[in-house]
Amino acid sequence: MGKLICAGLGPGDPDLISLRAHRAVTGAKDVAYFRKAGRAGQARRIVEGLLRPDVHEHAMEYPVTTEIRFDTVEYNDALAHFYDDWAARLQGILAARDVVVLCEGDPFFYGSFMHLYSRLRGKVEVEVIPGITGMTGCWTASGQPITWGDDVLSVLMGTLPEDVMQARMAEADALVVMKTGRNLPKIRSALQATGKLEAAYLVESGTMPGQRIRRLVDVEGECPYFAIVLVHGQGRRPEIAE
Repeated sequence: MGKLICAGLGPGDPDLISLRAHRAVTGAKDVAYFRKAGRAGQARRIVEGLLRPDVHEHAMEYPVTTEIRFDTVEYNDALAHFYDDWAARLQGILAARDVVVLCEGDPFFYGSFMHLYSRLRGKVEVEVIPGITGMTGCWTASGQPITWGDDVLSVLMGTLPEDVMQARMAEADALVVMKTGRNLPKIRSALQATGKLEAAYLVESGTMPGQRIRRLVDVEGECPYFAIVLVHGQGRRPEIAE
């Protein structure tokens, strides 16, 4: 049996791939990666120019679910069948050789690979190579520490109901809000209600070409998929000696 290796590729800049992940990617004879139909895929873009000339690529294209609400049985069923199918396909390839699955960010931090992992763990040998998360790349790009001292950091999804998001925001000192896009107006409203809007930043395409950082109050409309809202903590710290 081959080994299933998931390589965490980091937030987008190829220079932020770990040495261990780089070795796995450049030596792979088979690579698999998630993408939307008709697109190259973010993980595949990160490794452009790193793959062997004779590599076999397996593009795992998500089912079209944009017209189905994410909290419905239909949505869950569509994704469950998708992950079941690809787990079976990869297991077939692993009968003969290793497969490297490419994953942007860190595989165990909201990564799609987790769904393959839960289906194949115990059936095949699995190695997971951690990566720098997208949010880490974004707050570093902002030029400010995300937390100080005893600050409590909360990571929220923009898909949450606004009242739930608002309650979580009120409890936290520092915030990361992911899955923005069409959820941005709801995120902005929750930040306004908790008095955090003036301190919020929107980081688009952090560490990637086209990176842009703006105060959220200056942003109108929706934003790209690869965008994260940040509110930096202002906790205790030693005074700067004069």
